[in-house]
Amino acid sequence: MIREKYRSILDPVPSSPSEILDERGAFRGDHDLNSASFPRKDGVYKPAAVLVPIVMRDETPMVIFTKRASHLNNHAGQICFPGGRAEDEDASAVETALRESEEEIGLDPSFVDIVGSLSTYLTVTNYSVTPVVGFLAPGFELTPEVSEVAEIFEVPLDFLMDSKNHKKHSGFHNGVERFWYAMPYQDYYIWGATAGMLKDLSDRIHQ
Repeated sequence: MIREKYRSILDPVPSSPSEILDERGAFRGDHDLNSASFPRKDGVYKPAAVLVPIVMRDETPMVIFTKRASHLNNHAGQICFPGGRAEDEDASAVETALRESEEEIGLDPSFVDIVGSLSTYLTVTNYSVTPVVGFLAPGFELTPEVSEVAEIFEVPLDFLMDSKNHKKHSGFHNGVERFWYAMPYQDYYIWGATAGMLKDLSDRIHQ
């Protein structure tokens, strides 16, 4: 059963949204492809969490994504998982991910079965993101928060886990060439941190 398989390859969810690195140093990030972006040695990151929502459509697992609204100041139009920065009242990374998912796409937390987490993902914008993986029970309804989300869509999990669909793209920012993972799907350009988290999941599956 796919759900049990994922439980076996994922990490336990960190007890705190501010927990960045475990003693094994198990973390991924923008530095994976950009050595100059090595994680900050002082460990000062803003804690955040996202939900990687998987839903079964007949016998096909699908992953739910959001496309950010075009008018936002940060990351406008980008493809993301629902989630965001941890609040002081959040007791865990799961609570952050579920709260943000309810706010952004109207997902009732009672429909989510958390099966574990991926490695903490460190971004060049100084966020420490815990990707929490959950399977959704039938009957949920989604409503995008129009001030933040332009669209909700699904991509087959098998497509995202196939290494043939994992691209390495590059571009220049402030005169410096930067590299990132990308997984273009139809008209959607899945890239950056979101693609990096999916690459982590794919690596675990194929180990």
